[in-house]
Amino acid sequence: MSSTRSSRAVIYALGAVLCWSTVATAFKIALASLSVYEMLLIACPTSMVIFALSVTFERKWGLLAAMSRREILLCALTGLVNPLAYYLVLFAAYDYLPAHVAQPINYAWPILLVILLALIHRKPVPVLKYLGMAVSLAGVAIIALGKGDDGVAVSTYGLLLAAASALLWAFYWVINDSLKSRLDSSLMLFLGFAFGTLYLLIGALFIPIHVPSADGLLSGMYIGAMEMGIPFILFSLALRTTDNTALVNQLCYLAPFLSLFIISMVLHEAVTAMTYLGLALIVAGLVFNQYFVKQNN
Repeated sequence: MSSTRSSRAVIYALGAVLCWSTVATAFKIALASLSVYEMLLIACPTSMVIFALSVTFERKWGLLAAMSRREILLCALTGLVNPLAYYLVLFAAYDYLPAHVAQPINYAWPILLVILLALIHRKPVPVLKYLGMAVSLAGVAIIALGKGDDGVAVSTYGLLLAAASALLWAFYWVINDSLKSRLDSSLMLFLGFAFGTLYLLIGALFIPIHVPSADGLLSGMYIGAMEMGIPFILFSLALRTTDNTALVNQLCYLAPFLSLFIISMVLHEAVTAMTYLGLALIVAGLVFNQYFVKQNN
């Protein structure tokens, strides 16, 4: 691969990392003027439009006509998990927790993915992976046992929501892994968010919705673009451009650390050394399992 293509892949990946680094802060800012449901009701259609533009640019609309009813139904079911259930639970976790607590706990989703895949495929988890999982869980425990900005223990309910969001994201990737071999990824994202938007509009008939302020509308659109839309496209481009997928994946581990820095600078949350230690342990366990443990195929 040429150095130009390699550099372009790194730029795409870093672009995705920078987007993801800002969203934990954006969640808290948006929640100051929007409800959890209102946030997603604005963010989800924003992402849908971005994915529609991506499908248009890639000239893939013809693939949609070739999809079977069963495949479309599977995308409809996927939309129930992501964006609907996952983001409702994730945003609710941020509503109850400081951003510097919710973000690292949600980032531990690969631990749950290992367990889910082992249960589904009925294959034992390699023994060494338990070590990596234990290190990551120790990091989760350190963060969960920390204090909020007011010196009071963080919400147990919020912690459960953050853990549930990690489980939902892991479950989504199980579904995504089973579908990606037969469905185009760009179309899958578009259809998932199109159905998610439809579900949210139906729900809005029964859930009180307030007209958002200009700031609320812009913050919701920012989340739709920078959390759900643009970074997934950039990361996909990075993977397609590089022949060193390990490097591209490793760059993603920069995101949670940059996110904590932005949280402390913008939200003025008291991000302590223990929070960074907890996140470092989470990432160390994930990296160990990903790169140093033989995969059990």
